[in-house]
Parts: sequence; structure tokens; C-alpha cells
Amino acid sequence: MSSTKETQALLGDEAVALGAIHAGLSAAYGYPGTPSTEILEYLIEKSSGGGFKAAWCTNEKTAMEAALGTSFAGRRAMVTMKHVGLNVAADPFINGALLGISGGLVIAVADDPGMHSSQNEQDSRFYASFAGIPCLEPRNQQEAYTMTRDAFEVSEKFHVPVLLRLTTRLSHARAAVSSSAQANQKPVSKSKDKTRWMLLPAYARRNYASLIEKQSNFFAWSEDYAANKLEMDDPNQDLAFAVITSGLGGNYYEENLEDLIAHRGGKIPARLHIGAYPFPVGKIRKLCEKAKELLIIEEGQPFIEERLRGLLPNAIPVSGKLDPWDRGGAGVVNRTGELDPDNVRISLGLDPKPSVLTGADGSPAVKLPPLPGRPPQLCQGCPHGDSYETIKKVVAELDPAEDHPTVAIASDIGCYSLGASPPYSVPESIVCMGASIGMARGASEAGIKYAAAVIGDSTFLHSGITGLIDAVSVDAPMTVIILDNSIVAMTGCQETIVPSARLKDLILGCGVKVEHLVELEAKKQFLDENAIKLKAEFEHPGLSVVIFRRECLEAFRKRQKKGKE
Repeated sequence: MSSTKETQALLGDEAVALGAIHAGLSAAYGYPGTPSTEILEYLIEKSSGGGFKAAWCTNEKTAMEAALGTSFAGRRAMVTMKHVGLNVAADPFINGALLGISGGLVIAVADDPGMHSSQNEQDSRFYASFAGIPCLEPRNQQEAYTMTRDAFEVSEKFHVPVLLRLTTRLSHARAAVSSSAQANQKPVSKSKDKTRWMLLPAYARRNYASLIEKQSNFFAWSEDYAANKLEMDDPNQDLAFAVITSGLGGNYYEENLEDLIAHRGGKIPARLHIGAYPFPVGKIRKLCEKAKELLIIEEGQPFIEERLRGLLPNAIPVSGKLDPWDRGGAGVVNRTGELDPDNVRISLGLDPKPSVLTGADGSPAVKLPPLPGRPPQLCQGCPHGDSYETIKKVVAELDPAEDHPTVAIASDIGCYSLGASPPYSVPESIVCMGASIGMARGASEAGIKYAAAVIGDSTFLHSGITGLIDAVSVDAPMTVIILDNSIVAMTGCQETIVPSARLKDLILGCGVKVEHLVELEAKKQFLDENAIKLKAEFEHPGLSVVIFRRECLEAFRKRQKKGKE
């Protein structure tokens, strides 16, 4: 791919793909779905000799997780899908907003207004708003190229994923696109702050608070972003009638502008085009200061309109959770955490209740000390502890450096997540059910030498199988470590959907080579022996699966108790 400036006739999808390549893309993953398919098809075609990877995945969720792994390694990644595919990827997508994105991560989603080949007309802008991340909406092929490049910069500036919203007419129409010099790919630079990549409740609460704090920065960025263009400086401007357009709505408005001006006696309506979200609140307010009538033209669902139309007949001040974002206030209602009688009374303007019990005379009767913190931990004698001791020993041998830059250990949701805390401190990422395998794949393909996924047996059955199939399809140089305690331990020792005895056959059925499927007994006396076998699989230049087996102690006790009854 040439890095010199040139003009080509490209589909909107192809313009996105070219923008990603020129932004220094390292890896792209996706699942085919009209009208997004051509993005990854173009990238796959250009990846041969292009210095980046592009591949289809089992589904959109595993694609998102592989891209998160690439970002964790400090390199730029793109995920592609159609709008309903974002439903499948919602778990890692929403959680991804809370991570410490280091390599830029762009999610290109193509919506299908009119349902040309889809089962609904859902609008992906709602997902971006729900996740609390920036969204870019190009209106033509040139903007599709430019905004894709911008999206990577915005992602790395704010350390969040960025959604790029396309629609059918833009994705599948062709126009001239002028491209600029290609950026260099970023080197591997694994994230050093593990707490930004592990969504254990304590970390997740902090990371969510950080995301909320970023919202004011997103609004400031949106206010200044060039695609959010306010037009109301012409002396012939009709300020009483204002128009807001977005995406392709801007094109359709401009196609009728000449006739509209004639119809309105030579007056040009004041207008704001929105190409980036969250809303440029200041420009909207300036536009509407003198307007008596506002028309909103947007492709897809009434995302802008329902936020501006309102339900109240009169313009009255409205306070609540949004105050810190667009009014510069301190927040009338808490945006993070739960509501309770104490913080609600503050919102109502009432004085806080006293924090100590008082006697009849009003003097303090009993002083209540703060409760000590009690972080959760693995049960004494838990088999996962012995498994983590083995993994920790192998990692130290493979890479003695303090932060193990050549090793990446992705983990998952389950009681084994507690291995992220001392004394083990092994997992470096915890995102959502099944994400560990996709992330390990992405990290390995981004250049991490020793990438591993640690996943429980029930989580593997829940949503790890598809990620394993992805890894099998490319023989990814990574190790999947399944901690099999024969039960769904974290939620109360329910039976797994497939018993442990059948796990080996299931994994072999997915295509894992029998010589690289290793079963180990998770016991302290076998630590050195297990470490030798595990290390060999880490060093294998392809896919391997290691199963650590030992029954959960709580499940054993319940089984014993049930046998006595």
C-alpha cells in the first residue's frame, strides 16, 4: 500500500478500511454482516504483505475481545460488524469503555436504516451513548476515511474505544477519496497498569468513576471537532427557523438547500451539522437561542430529536445526573454508585443526617467506626491457588523482568478472578465472560511472545468455545489454561452444562491437536512437575490447551453432606 497522497474511487466501507491502514493499523477482526462486510474484506485483501493482520472470527464478541488484546499490547486495532452484531459484542463493548485503552481501538458498525438486509433498524449511536464513549458519524466517503484516522487518535487521547457509525447508503456508495501519508505502526508496549484492565468490582468502580470524569472532556472535544459545524454567520440567515442534521441527513438537506432558500424568500436557515458525539451542547444552545422552530434531519432513529424535543410544555431548568457534563455544576444527583436515603436528601436540598447516634440531650452516644475493608480471596485449599502458583513460577522463568513485558495473562469472570490479587497477582486483564481467549489471541498476534488465557471450566462452556475455535483456525501462538474445578463455583456450586469427563473430547472436537492438550492435577506436591509441562506449552509456537483439574472444596463438602442426608 502506497503511503503517498492519492485519490481513489472507494466504497464508504473501503474508505474506512484504508483510513485504518493509514492510521497504522496492527490488527482487524470482525464478523461478516451487510452492510459492513466490505471493510474487513478490503483489509484481508491488503493484509498480505501489508504488515498487519485481518481475520474473520466466530462471532462479533470474539472479534471484539481479540481487538482488546491487541490494544492491551499497545497497538492499534479495529473491529467491524453490522448493527445487530453489536448486540452480540455488547458485553466486551460496554466493559471496554472502563479499560485503560492504550493502543487505539475503533469499532466500525454499519447500521441498516430501511432494513435492506436486516431484522431491525436499531441505531448504534444509542450504544455509544450507553457505553459513555465518543462516536463519529461520517456523512460521505472522504469523512469516512478522515474520521477513521481521527478515531484512533481520539481513542488514544482519552484511553477509550471509539465507535464509528456508518449506514447502508454510505457503506455501499462509491466516491473519490483523497488519502494522505500512512502512519507507522506502534511497537508492542504492554499496558503496565493491570488494574485498568481488570474489572474486579473494586477496580471497576474506580474505572467507571474515571469514565464519568472524562465525560466533560468528551463534550469539550465534541464542541471543537470540525465535523460539528455551526452555520449562522450569513447576513441573510433566517435565525427563526433552525435545522440540525447528522450523517447522511446533512447531504440530503444540502441537496434541497437551493429550493429551500427560494421557498423561504431568500433566507438561509441557521444550521448545525453534528458529526461527532456526545452532543456539542454549546453550539446547540447558540443555534436555538433565537429559533422559534427546529427541524432535525438524522439517518436512523430519533437519537438527537428525543433528547431535544423533551416532554415539558415550557422551557424550565432541569437538574439531575447530567449537570456536571453540560452545565459546569457539581452534580445534583449522584452519577456513580447507588442512590440511598442519605444522598437523595442532599439532592433534595436537605441537610445531611448526623453520622453518629445521639442521646436524649443530643450529645454523641455511640461513635461508629468505619468498617474495615475485606477484599474477597480464594478459599483456603482452593485448587486455583495451586494452579496460579504453577503459572506464576513459569512466568517468572520465561521472563524474569518485574512487569514481564513478553508475557500477557488474560483471565476471565469467575472465582479464579481472585488470582489477580496478592499473593498470586497473575491475571493482567479481566473483561467479560469468555474474553480471555480472544484477548490472548489478539495479544499473541500483536507480538506478545508468551500469551495465555486463564478461564474456568463453566466460563469456557459459557462463551470460551467460540474464542478457542477462532484460535484453532489460525493456530494462534498462545496457551489456553482451563481451571477445571468440576462445578460453577462462584454462583453457588451449580452443575456445569457439560461434565468434566467430556471436556477433553469437546476441546479435541474443536480442532486442538492431541499432543498439545495437556491435563494436570492441581496439587501443591506436583508444582514443579506441572511447571515443566506448562512451560513447554508456553514455548510451543502454536495453540496449546492445558487443563488443571481438582474438585472445588465447597462442591466436595456439599456433595459429602448430601451423601450423608
